[in-house]
Amino acid sequence: MTAEAEDFLRAHTAIARPALVPEILLHLATEITPIWQATEAWLAEEGIEPPFWAFAWPGGIATARLLLDEPGRVRGLRVLDFAAGGGIAAIAAAMAGAASVEAAEIDPLAIAATRLNAALNGVAVATLEGDVVGAPCRWDVILAGDVCYEAPMTGHILPWLRRMAAAGAMVLLADPGRAYLPREGLEVVYRLEVPTTRELEDRDARAVTIFRLLP
Repeated sequence: MTAEAEDFLRAHTAIARPALVPEILLHLATEITPIWQATEAWLAEEGIEPPFWAFAWPGGIATARLLLDEPGRVRGLRVLDFAAGGGIAAIAAAMAGAASVEAAEIDPLAIAATRLNAALNGVAVATLEGDVVGAPCRWDVILAGDVCYEAPMTGHILPWLRRMAAAGAMVLLADPGRAYLPREGLEVVYRLEVPTTRELEDRDARAVTIFRLLP
C-alpha cells in the first residue's frame, strides 16, 4: 500500500512551497475537486473525506512559521504532530531541531504524504497510522492545527489534549477561526495572517491564532 500510495501522490500533486513557509517543499494539489475525485477512483470508494493531506492548511502554515522562527520551542524535545495532514508542522519541528518528531494520522494517504514530504525536505519524521487519542503522554510538545472544524472531532480530541497538557506536554492549538474552538482554557502564543485559496476557504486570508491549551 505504501509504495502504491506514494506513486499515486506523485502522479496527482506537484512540488511547491506553501505560502509564508518557503523553507519547506511539499507535494501539493492546486484544486480540490480533481484530487478528491482521483482519490475516490483510486480507492474505489465514494463519499470519502476530503483529501486534507494534499493542501497546506492555515493552521499548519502558522505552526510551521512559528517553529522555524522560534526553534527553541521544540529544540531537543519530543514532538507529536497530531492530525498531521501532509506533515508541514512535523517537518518544521524537525528542521527546528526537535529530538524526535512523530506525525499521527488516521488516513493512510496522509501517512504516505507525510513520508514523501519529510523525505523531500531531508528530515526524519516517524509516522503513526491510526487514532492516537487515549494514548499516554510520551511527548514534550503536541502540535494540533485546524482540528476544531466539527463538533464530533472536537469532542473526541479535546479532552485527551487537555489530559496531555495536564501530564506536562505543551499543547499548541493552531486555529483559523473554526466554529468549535473551545472558549476557555486557552493562552494566546502567536498570531499570523495566512493567505488562503478560494478552493479551500470562503475568503482570501485567514487570521490564525496559536494557543497553548491549558489543562
